[in-house]
Amino acid sequence: MFVAIAGAAAALTGLLFVAVSINLTRILEEDLGPGRGPSAAARLVCQTGAMSSDTKDLLALMPFAGLLGMGLEEAGPDRVIAHLPWSPQLCTSAGILHGGVLMSLADTVGALVALLGLKEGETTATITSTTQMFRPVSAGTVRAVALPLNRGRTTTTVQTSLYDDRGRLVAQTTQIQAIRPRS
Repeated sequence: MFVAIAGAAAALTGLLFVAVSINLTRILEEDLGPGRGPSAAARLVCQTGAMSSDTKDLLALMPFAGLLGMGLEEAGPDRVIAHLPWSPQLCTSAGILHGGVLMSLADTVGALVALLGLKEGETTATITSTTQMFRPVSAGTVRAVALPLNRGRTTTTVQTSLYDDRGRLVAQTTQIQAIRPRS
C-alpha cells in the first residue's frame, strides 16, 4: 500500500510540475497583462529584498499560488489570511479537495507569514511540515490563517489553520521555516 501511495504522490508531483510549466506564462499574462511578467514591485522584492505590502504583488512572487487559485485577504508579519475556492480540477475522483492542495495552501501561506517577518537580506524555506486533516471539503472556499508561533535566529515556526465556509477546522499545519541569507 505504501508503494502505491508513494507512486501516486510521485505521479501527482510530475503532473503538477507539467501543469506549472505549461500554465505559468498564461497565468502571468492573465493576471498581469500580456508580456508584462511580475510587477515592478515584485521585481523590486526579488532584486533588493524590499517587501511590498500589496497582496497582488505578493501573489506575483508565488506563481504556484496563482496556479492553485489562491487569493490573499491580509498579509503581514503577524498574520496572513488567504482563501482558495473549491474547484473540480483540484479534487480527488470523489469531488473532495485533494489533501495535497490543502497542504500546498497551508505551506504557501505559512511561508509567506515567515517571509514577511524576516530582516532585510534574509529569505526562508520550509524544512518541516506536519498536517492533520480533520474533515473533507466538497464545496465552497477554504480560508487559511497563518500565525508565527516562534521566531528564532535560524528558524521560524508557523501554524496555519484551514477552515471551511461554515468556520469549521478542516486541517492544521505546523511548519518550520529555515532563515537563510538571500543569495
